[in-house]
Amino acid sequence: MPLNTVEVEEIDWHKGVAYPRDVPFRGIIITGPPSSGKSSLVQKLGGWPEEGYLDLAQDHWWRSRILTFRPREVHFGIPFRGIRESLSVFDPAWLAKPALVDFRRIQIPPRKSFFLQFNWRERFIFDFQLPPAEQLYSIRKQRAATESHPVDRALSKEVVERQSTVYEELASHFHRSGMRVIVRTEFAGKPRIIVDPDVD
Repeated sequence: MPLNTVEVEEIDWHKGVAYPRDVPFRGIIITGPPSSGKSSLVQKLGGWPEEGYLDLAQDHWWRSRILTFRPREVHFGIPFRGIRESLSVFDPAWLAKPALVDFRRIQIPPRKSFFLQFNWRERFIFDFQLPPAEQLYSIRKQRAATESHPVDRALSKEVVERQSTVYEELASHFHRSGMRVIVRTEFAGKPRIIVDPDVD
C-alpha cells in the first residue's frame, strides 16, 4: 500500500536538489530499492561516491563509521521474520523466499532524555527514493538486457513490487519511530513528508 505523503512547501536547494528548509546538507542519507535513483542523486549532490551497508538489527548502527561521510547512499540489511541474519532486498536468500520485515528487531536510536545528550534521531534525514514499482520494473527490464547490474538477474514485476513495499514499510516505521524521513516518488522529484494521523 503506497505511503500517504504531501509535498514539502518550505524548501531550500542543495546543489540543485530540493530539501526541507531545516535539513543540514551533511545529514543526508539516501536509500531505497534497486534502480530508484540513489546513485544519481548522490552524484548530483557531490556526496560520498561509495555505497554503504547498514544492518538495522545491529546495536548502535547509527554510530557506524559508514555514516561519517555524508551525503551518501546506503543499503539496509533488514531483519526478516524467521531469518536469523539481516538481508538486503537483493540478497539471493530473500529473493528465493521473500519474508516479512521483523520490525521488533530493528534498532532505533534512543530519544534525547536530558539537555546535554546527543540527539541521534535529529542527526540524519533519510531520503527514501520511492518511484512507482511499475516504473522501476520498466527501467530494470531494459537494464537487464545489458547484464550490467547483477541485481537484475532474478527480475520479475513481483520482485520489484516486494522490494518497493519493504522500503515503503521501512520509511513508515522510521517516521513512526521519530526519525526524520522524506520521500521522493519520482526521479529528481520534490521532497514529500509522510502523513500519518496515528503519529502526527
